Parts: sequence; C-alpha cells; structure tokens
Amino acid sequence: MSIETMLIILAISFISSVILGPIIIPMLRRFKFGQSIREEGPKSHMKKAGTPTMGGVIFLLSIIATTVIMSLVKGAFTSQSIILILVLVGYGVVGFLDDGLKIIFKRNLGLTSLQKLIAQIVISIAAYFLMKLGTFHNTVQIPFTDFAIHLGVFYMLFLIFWLVGFSNAVNLTDGLDGLVSGTASIAFAAYGVLALLNDQLDVAIFAFSVVGALLGFLIFNANPAKVFMGDTGSLALGGALAMLSILVGQELLLLIIGIIFVLETLSVIMQVTSFKLTGKRIFKMSPLHHHFELSGWSEWRIVLTFWLTALVAALIAVVPEVL
Repeated sequence: MSIETMLIILAISFISSVILGPIIIPMLRRFKFGQSIREEGPKSHMKKAGTPTMGGVIFLLSIIATTVIMSLVKGAFTSQSIILILVLVGYGVVGFLDDGLKIIFKRNLGLTSLQKLIAQIVISIAAYFLMKLGTFHNTVQIPFTDFAIHLGVFYMLFLIFWLVGFSNAVNLTDGLDGLVSGTASIAFAAYGVLALLNDQLDVAIFAFSVVGALLGFLIFNANPAKVFMGDTGSLALGGALAMLSILVGQELLLLIIGIIFVLETLSVIMQVTSFKLTGKRIFKMSPLHHHFELSGWSEWRIVLTFWLTALVAALIAVVPEVL
C-alpha cells in the first residue's frame, strides 16, 4: 500500500464520520437515546446523564463503507475482509441491543452477562469457521522471537477467549470522553502497520478505515462529549481489534499494543478479588481511570496520559518489527 492510498483511506473514513455525526446525533436526541449513569460511579459523571449514546453507529457505518469501497477498488476484498466486518458488525449488534435495553428500561443494565457472553461466543465461532475456509493457522506467535505455540484443536477456544476478552476489555475502558476513541485509534494504526509489513493489503485497509473513522468520531466524542459510542461501539471495536491481531498473526502483541485495555481489565479483576477475599479495595474505584478521577486528576489529564501510554506501548511493539 502506498502512502497516498493510506491517506485516501484515512481521509474517506474520517470525512464519513464527520458527515454522519451531525446527521445521527440529532436523531439519537430525537429518539431520546440518552446515556444512563451508574449510581455507584463518580458523582461528577451525573452531569453527563442524557448525553446521546449508541454513537458507535457513526464510525461503524464509516468503517464498513470505507473498507468495502477501498477493498473493491484495490481488488483486495477477501475472506479476511468479510471476517473483520462480520466480527465488527456482530459485536456491534450485541452492543446495540445492550444499549437499547438500557434506554428502554431507563437504567444502566441491558443484556445480562450470560446473554452477552453467549452472543459473543457464537460470533467468535462463526469467525473461526470462516477462517478455516481460507489461509488458516492454529499457532500463537511469541512476540520478538521466532517461536510459536501450536494450539491445534484448542485454537478455537483461544480465539473465543481472545475476542470475548478484548471486546469486554475495551468496553470497560469506555468510561471517559474520548478515551477509547484515542487509544483504539492507536492500536488499530499499529496493527495496520503490521499488516502492511505482512503484505496483507485487505487487513491494512480495514485497520486504517477504523483509524480514520475513530478520529472523525473523536471530534464529537472529545471532552465535553456530544455523543458516547456506547456498547454499540466499544464491544465492536474490542472484538474487531482482537480479530485483527489474529489475522495478522501477532495475537500476543496485543497485550502490549492494547496495554490500556489490559490494565483497565486487571484493575477490575484485582479490585473484585481483593474485596471478596479481604473486604478491602486496592483502588478508590475501578476500572483504573475512575481511580485517577477520585485521586483528583482532571478528565483531560487522564485521557491524555492514557493516550500517551498507548502510543509509547504501540511504538515499543511495532518498531522492532519494522526494523
């Protein structure tokens, strides 16, 4: 892929999001698709109640349109393109249903955990069998080495765990204006570069379509947010990012590239485990971004710090591969 092609992909997806924003956001307001705020969350978030949610629809439409158009133009619309779109849309639909139920019942509870889990597993299994129709691997590469772990028949279980895990990790991270939009942009850009190094034009087109779409969405999602992506966006992004790491053949590298998502999830696990075992909390509140909020950090300071951390982690992961 030439620099010009990459810039065109970024421009089309960015402009698409910028155009769709003023069209979709008023529609969300008109239908009263406002965010419900958790009562146990930081009190400062109560002022965000009623802000339109389900805004993930904006960048999902942009990503799909840009990926399909540019893939067809470049003759790179493959089974891998279909798998990525399937996971993106599938997890997005799960999030859409979750958001919709929260709005209907006017509370911060949508689908049950079991319902979401079953839906996520079904989508992951569908992606696995589509993978088997094309170029398929059942190994997991150890980053920065020539070693790979052969999982054989257990690879499907790994794929399910990876997609479901990172989908929910990104969802947990989506708690501050612009936080996921920025960190996910960086992660997808990193995997876009890795895809180019592997001569995977189809995968790279998808990755950079996501980057452009998210940067366009960030115009409306940055603090103070005019719209939230909701589970519609965060679940879709997490699932697609995990699938992207699998198709590029650098699954475990996501633990570095997606370090913010990993830390946010670990903070929840540590908090719950500590409270159940000892009755004491490690953090003032979890996920991790809430701990910094209650420690007196401004929302912008937290978001910028997390963005910078994500950028440094992505460079640490990608630069050795480039060299």
